[in-house]
Amino acid sequence: MSYLIVGLGNPGSEYDRTRHNIGWDVFESLPFFKDLFWKEKSKGLFASVDYEGEKFYFLKPQTYMNLSGESVIPFANYFKIQKENILIIHDELDLPYGTIAYKNGGGLAGHNGLKSIAAQMGDQNFKRLRMGIGRPPRGSVSDWVLGRFHGDEEIALEQYLDKSAVAILSYMKNGFGTAAQRYSKKNLIS
Repeated sequence: MSYLIVGLGNPGSEYDRTRHNIGWDVFESLPFFKDLFWKEKSKGLFASVDYEGEKFYFLKPQTYMNLSGESVIPFANYFKIQKENILIIHDELDLPYGTIAYKNGGGLAGHNGLKSIAAQMGDQNFKRLRMGIGRPPRGSVSDWVLGRFHGDEEIALEQYLDKSAVAILSYMKNGFGTAAQRYSKKNLIS
């Protein structure tokens, strides 16, 4: 069986290590990341790995966040990956920084990447790993999500990404249900 794990983000060096790109950044913390060979397909960069007897594809859409569905759905269709085997990793304003939560379906919370995927898929019933970035204390949401981490957040970022990668491995090894139980709004920063 094949699975697709999508990290949402924006291409271009100006978006490196921004809050909106945390879905891409967590891939770098996977233990096998250095062995992945990234190729182009369906307006995205992808790599694959055999893990626990299953095939996992990792996709970083290169369409910019607002058009993510234009990469995700054609990619899944090409490799015949069933909708229930797709996991979307994205930044989440409604969770405090350092907190993650698995979610199956539900609202889109104004996230344009999720909106694009839902529009292309035809519904909102897909699995997600929400990575908390918190809300801005002041100023615009757009500036916040496109801004870089600073202060204590920057100091804790590698720990956050490393522990989130463990949560992804839990999903890969044990399935969505088990991972969702273990990581239900769990703060990963000590």
